[in-house]
Amino acid sequence: MKLKDLIDQIKNKESFLCIGLDSDINKIPKFLLNEDDPIFSFNKSIIDHTNKFCIAYKVNTAFYESLGAKGWVSMKKTVDYINSHYPEIFTIADAKRGDIGNTSKMYAQSFFMEMNFDSVTINPYMGSDSVKPFLEFENRIAILLGLTSNTGANDIQLKTTNNDDFIFMEMIKSSKNWGDKNNMMYVVGATKPGHIEKIRSIIPDHFLLMPGVGAQGGDLNEICKYALNDNIGIIVNSSRSIIYASDNETYASAAAEQAMILQNKMKVILSCLLYTSPSPRD
Repeated sequence: MKLKDLIDQIKNKESFLCIGLDSDINKIPKFLLNEDDPIFSFNKSIIDHTNKFCIAYKVNTAFYESLGAKGWVSMKKTVDYINSHYPEIFTIADAKRGDIGNTSKMYAQSFFMEMNFDSVTINPYMGSDSVKPFLEFENRIAILLGLTSNTGANDIQLKTTNNDDFIFMEMIKSSKNWGDKNNMMYVVGATKPGHIEKIRSIIPDHFLLMPGVGAQGGDLNEICKYALNDNIGIIVNSSRSIIYASDNETYASAAAEQAMILQNKMKVILSCLLYTSPSPRD
C-alpha cells in the first residue's frame, strides 16, 4: 500500500484508529471454541463489525505463532480476508523481527510476500543491516520500534548516552535516513507523551504507530497535541479494550461500539486539523 492511500483512507473515514487483533485462544468467547478455526471466526466477526471505524488492523503474531502450524493458518486466513474484503485497510504484522541481513531478508519475504502484510514491526537495535532488507520491497513499510509503551522501556531505551540523549533518541537519529517517510514508520508508545515533541523534532514527517490507548491508559488528546502533523502522521492502536469488550455472543457488536467511540473522538480532532491546517506536504 502506498502511503498516500493510507492518508486518503484516514481522511475519508475521519479516523486514524488501528485495531490490534491480539486474539488469545484463552480469552475469546467460549462458544467459538466449537468452530473449526476459533481464532479466525473471532477475527472475521471483529473485522466485519469494526472495519468502517478503523484504517488498520495490527496482527500480534505471537498469539498465532504460539498455536503452532494452525496458528499460522489462522493468521494467513485473517490477512487474506482483510485483503480480499477490505483492501483499503492497512495491515501490520506486529512481529518485532530483527536479525542479520540474510535472516532479515527471509523475515521480510515471509511477511510481505508469503503472508501479504503491508507492513511489519522491526527491532532496529542490531543496526541498519537488520532493517534495510525490509526496505527493498515496493509499497511495503518497515515500522521500527522507537520508544515502546511497556514499563521495561526504562531499562534500556530511556537510559542516557554520553551526549545526554536517551538511547532511543540516538537510535531514531541514526535510523531516520535508512529509508524515508514512505517506507518507514516508528512505534512510539502512547503512554510516553512527554517525549513525543522531541521525537517530532527529529522525524517531523514520518508516521508514528502509537499503541497504548485504552487498556494501557494512554490519553488520545494528549498524544495528538504533540504527534499530529500536516499529513495526520499517526496511527493509534487499541486492542484489548475493543476486541474483548464482551465475552458472549455480543462480542462483535460490543467491539464495534468501542471502536466507534474512539473513531468519534478522532473525528473531532481531525476536524480541527484538516480544516485549519495548510495543504499536506507531498
